[in-house]
Amino acid sequence: MGLPGCTVCYGRGVLDDVLHGLLDALFKGQPRRDASVAGSTEGRDPGGLCGRHGEPLALFCEDDEELVCDSCKEEEHKEHQCCPLEEAMQDSKKELRNALKPLREKLQGLSTAKQNFDEMAEHIKHQARQAEKLIKEEFEKLHRFLRNEEASLVAALKEEVQQKSQKMQENIEKATSQVSSLSETIKQIEEDMAADEILFLRNFKTTMQRTKCTPQEPEMETEALVDVPKHLGILKFRIWEKMQGIVQYTPVMLDPNTADVCLFVSDDLTSVRYLEEDQSLPDNPERFSCCECVLGSEVIDSGRHDWDVEVGDNTEWVLGVVKETINRKEWFPPSPERGMWTIGLSGGEYKARTPVATSLVLKKKPQKIRVQVDWDRGRVTFSDVSDNTVLYKFRHRFTEGVFPYFSSTCKRHPLRILPGRISVTAE
Repeated sequence: MGLPGCTVCYGRGVLDDVLHGLLDALFKGQPRRDASVAGSTEGRDPGGLCGRHGEPLALFCEDDEELVCDSCKEEEHKEHQCCPLEEAMQDSKKELRNALKPLREKLQGLSTAKQNFDEMAEHIKHQARQAEKLIKEEFEKLHRFLRNEEASLVAALKEEVQQKSQKMQENIEKATSQVSSLSETIKQIEEDMAADEILFLRNFKTTMQRTKCTPQEPEMETEALVDVPKHLGILKFRIWEKMQGIVQYTPVMLDPNTADVCLFVSDDLTSVRYLEEDQSLPDNPERFSCCECVLGSEVIDSGRHDWDVEVGDNTEWVLGVVKETINRKEWFPPSPERGMWTIGLSGGEYKARTPVATSLVLKKKPQKIRVQVDWDRGRVTFSDVSDNTVLYKFRHRFTEGVFPYFSSTCKRHPLRILPGRISVTAE
């Protein structure tokens, strides 16, 4: 007989001894296939033999992406591109290694995102502790009947902390799940790559499909941190309105969530000091990372506003306003064209930050600078508080809101926003 004998029945163990002996004699010397393979529609032997021809699977058809024997090559794969298994395996592994690169990069991105979420979660807790402590200290200075107001504010703070902590925890859990899932996928792919040629090439399609199932890297959300100014901003003034007492009112409060890591914002959010060492703070979207500055907590998009800043003996400072959408992650020369209307002192020279810096000739060294913004008329004016001398004036037609801007690189002297004068008229 010219064809290999069928051995389906051999694997079933249902023949009597006589028939079994006859079959042994009939198919003596012929290659035998396992019953499961003989009934397979794929026609491929796990042992390395072709199910149709009983010959070794020595080639890989690149057109059909399947294992073939020499006879298969001469028949239905005659016009196809075939290559030895070793060559096919090396090429496939190279392709798989290239496919793994973006997965590893994605894993690194996810790990970094998770680390950022962890840091932000811890910072939220720190902000909560600090804000609650300050709220309680302020209330201790007030009369006993204000305790209910204290409890109300603390509750509002805790509610926000709970909401933002919960949201951050969800982000952490999601990132952790994605890291775990992607790590498992990479592990499975690497295990498939370590298999022998037959198993590796047989599973190659499935393995490649795994490389395409990548999770989307989470984006850092804005306003993820505690809105400290909402809870602490002009706190005494709000209480004063209720008790008809007298308290200080500061027209601009600093937003610590925008401060560069080298700037320390005071607990009452009215002064900023340059530090020799950077603080460990989360890199949230609101924070400046390439400029030693901090913004006021509220945007100005209409009306007239002014605030006084004590510069004192500070030798390196910049004051003014910047547009709401200013880039907070890249450094560039400050100018109105960039959305910055500022003046400053640097290297002993007072200058207005125009495209070509404009030197300011002053009769005396100002101790307190007043910044006045008339958004509707498009004016930003700087003056010496002591005698109302105008130092410089910008004119610009505003098309978006602006934030008060403060920058300092003087290690010895902070910048401090001064309290405003408040009067109440009973009607």
